Amino acid sequence: MGAEASCVDGPGGKVIRVIVEPATETVTHLVVEPRHRRGAGRIVPLDLVDATAGGIRLRCTVEEFGRLEAAEETELVDPMVGGMALGGLGAPMGAPAPVQAVVRDVVPLGEEDIQRGDAVHALDGEIGRVEGLRIDPGDHRVSHVLLAEGHLWGRKEVAIPASAVIKVENGIWLNLTKKQVEDLPPTGNG
Repeated sequence: MGAEASCVDGPGGKVIRVIVEPATETVTHLVVEPRHRRGAGRIVPLDLVDATAGGIRLRCTVEEFGRLEAAEETELVDPMVGGMALGGLGAPMGAPAPVQAVVRDVVPLGEEDIQRGDAVHALDGEIGRVEGLRIDPGDHRVSHVLLAEGHLWGRKEVAIPASAVIKVENGIWLNLTKKQVEDLPPTGNG
């Protein structure tokens, strides 16, 4: 996450999320935010992705990239509750509140997304935040969750084996205690 992605004929953007099929721990898509935010991020199927030493290469043109499925959807929400307006900012109570736009990440059905900064939970509480993922290039399975530890032990980055992940739902949940994570060796990147 955070890697630059280029199209065959120009810039693509930056990887901001990874979409995983939880049952198989396999990465299925990358979410790439266009360079300089020229439009919404796009959901890129993994079969269009090549990893290179300098980043990520997408097997599509800039135009084809722009036609991929949008990574966010906007829904207009009417704040009316039971016939009573909640009152918008600066509006008196009882006055109609303006319709609000709610933006949600798009994730294919049955899959979960992971992004840098998501919470990582040990058996005995939150342990830190996701720094990234290690992905096996052969089978696209997540091999490790890279955890940026901070306040508990001094800053170091550790690689948590994917086998320790119980579930991915509103963060990553582990079958390890904080002490067990603390005892993992640092990756040398932090």
